Amino acid sequence: MTAGLPEPVRRGEMRVSHEEREAVVERLSTAAAEGRIDLSELDVRLDLALNAKTYADLESLTADLPPDVPVDQGPLVLRGGMNGASRSGRWLVPARIAVYGGMGAVKLDFTQTECRLPEIEIEAHGQMGGVTIIIPDGWVAGTAGMEPGLGGFTDKTTSQRLPRTPLIRLTGTGGAGGVVIRHPNSWERRTQRRAQSA
Repeated sequence: MTAGLPEPVRRGEMRVSHEEREAVVERLSTAAAEGRIDLSELDVRLDLALNAKTYADLESLTADLPPDVPVDQGPLVLRGGMNGASRSGRWLVPARIAVYGGMGAVKLDFTQTECRLPEIEIEAHGQMGGVTIIIPDGWVAGTAGMEPGLGGFTDKTTSQRLPRTPLIRLTGTGGAGGVVIRHPNSWERRTQRRAQSA
């Protein structure tokens, strides 16, 4: 090594970008969806990924995963059909979701999820039964791509976004049953508090 020249920085010590952190977050979320890591371990690794500073920090989080983990599993599709459909409680949120109200309606409840994705794309079609989407306080929704249809579209969400929460990009049409996106109502908040204290 020539005297006076700075010592080269090893790759593991180099700083990572936001995009590289998000790529690891997506990879970890996919691994959890495949059953490779459980949700509690996912939460720990996601925290570490979002706060990683170097390549060494990120590489240690995926070292025990197969090298070619697919990142695009396709959208989650929910169809109301005749009897309706819902997704609530603790569930792993994908980056893309398509919901069709059918005759029986669809309800998407994100209030108990632990989602670290920067954005979630939801394509909602109210059809006859309608679609209801419930997001936690602090999440915001971009709804410019929604068409009201006959049943209308209602956005009861606020525009105050908390750090590290996803942006919901909502597109689609209200159809005859309509589409509603909102935060939890008072009854749902009480139910959630009782569940947390049980």
